[in-house]
Amino acid sequence: MSKTESVIAVYPTHSAAELAVRELQNAGFDMKQLSIVGKDYHTEEHVVGYYNTGDRVRAWGRAGAFWGGMWGLLFGSALFWVPGFGPMLVAGPLVGWIVAALEGSVIGAGLSALAAALVSQGIPKDSVLRYETALGIGKFVLIAHGDTTASTRAKGILHRSGPDLVEHHLPAMPPVL
Repeated sequence: MSKTESVIAVYPTHSAAELAVRELQNAGFDMKQLSIVGKDYHTEEHVVGYYNTGDRVRAWGRAGAFWGGMWGLLFGSALFWVPGFGPMLVAGPLVGWIVAALEGSVIGAGLSALAAALVSQGIPKDSVLRYETALGIGKFVLIAHGDTTASTRAKGILHRSGPDLVEHHLPAMPPVL
C-alpha cells in the first residue's frame, strides 16, 4: 500500500487537464509523481496512436498533440482496454499500478484494472467510482502524489486550475489487529 498522499482532479477537457499539468510543471512539481488518464476516441479517421517506435508513437489523431505531449512529459505511458469504457490512454505512475493490479490478480469484487490500481494505492472505492464515471463520459483524471508538502502544494495548484472536482486522499491506515 502506498505511503504517499494522492490529490486527484477531474477535468472536462484535455486542454484543461494539459493546463493543469503545465501549471504543476511550472511550479516545480516532480513530473514523475503525476499521472493522467482519459478515453481514447479512436476511429479510423482519427487515429490516436497505436504503436510505439522507441519513444515516438507512429500515428496521432485529433487529440494527438495532447497525448504526445503528456507521453513525453510524464513517466510511462500505455493504452489499456477497460471493459465498459473501451480504450483508455494512461500516462505516469498509474501505468505501473494498473500492470501490478493485472499481474497480481488484485482485480476482483467487480473492480476494473483501473479501479483495482487506484484502490491498491489507498483511494477509497466510492471515490474510484466517481473517477470511473467521469472517465466514462469523456473527462480526464489527473493524479498528483507525494509527501504531505508536495500533495498540499499540488492541491492548491489544481484547485486554481479549474477542475470539476479535486479530492485529497491520505494514506490508508493499516488495520488494527
